[in-house]
Amino acid sequence: MAETTGRPFVKMHGLGNDFVVLDARAGALALTPALVAAIADRRTGVGCDQLVVIEPARSKGADIWMSIHNADGSEVGACGNASRCVAWLLMEETGRAEVVIETKAGLLDAERRGPSLVAVDMGPARLDWRDIPLARPQDTNHLDIAVGPLADPVGIGMGNPHAVFFVDDVEAIDLARLGPGIEHHPLFPQRTNVEIVRVRADGRLRMRVWERGAGITSACGTGACAALVAAARRGLSGRAAEVVLDGGTLAIEWQDDDHVMMTGPVALSFSGRLDAGLLP
Repeated sequence: MAETTGRPFVKMHGLGNDFVVLDARAGALALTPALVAAIADRRTGVGCDQLVVIEPARSKGADIWMSIHNADGSEVGACGNASRCVAWLLMEETGRAEVVIETKAGLLDAERRGPSLVAVDMGPARLDWRDIPLARPQDTNHLDIAVGPLADPVGIGMGNPHAVFFVDDVEAIDLARLGPGIEHHPLFPQRTNVEIVRVRADGRLRMRVWERGAGITSACGTGACAALVAAARRGLSGRAAEVVLDGGTLAIEWQDDDHVMMTGPVALSFSGRLDAGLLP
């Protein structure tokens, strides 16, 4: 872990969903779950929902490879808000208005829409039970799950699994109590993110989220994409809407080619260097 000591980092967030970004393009990092958790710790580390590592691209046409690690040390394939943050960093670095980010979930095209506004094509929504993935065949528009007041969610894959529940009042749901049980439900072999959503009279979607490996966060980009797709599948909204999260609003569009476009702001919080004192 010695090569991590003194390494520069950038702290960023998208609507309060915050990240520590490490640049490993000049040399690989020997990350372990314990090291990720130490950096992500909000009392003794830098503090973040996810740790993001930038590496050289592995495929033709991509600018960089991005890996995403939850605060508990687990690695995931997709993160919408992190994608926008990393895209903004690359745009600032290169002066370009468009970049391509490579992830486990595939290639993500990103473009600048304003000084701190970035749109990312999050790829197609996965609607088949095998692609979410689920442990057994299910009608993904009506999953056979009931936990307390939450029941009958929509299953969506956005490079990571989501269970979207529609409720009358998202503020009344004890997500901190119910989230862990749904995250670890046996129907989800890779665990799941949990969204609770209300369709407002103005057509906007109000959403709160429990992220697997991170808990309640102020925003989740892939979760907002899943919420819009789920609402459209149920006939509760059109294929474009604003999703209002605890940290702010994302504009989501489920395009005719089934790709989901997400647009929202990013912010740079601070930068620094990792100290040996936080290493496990």
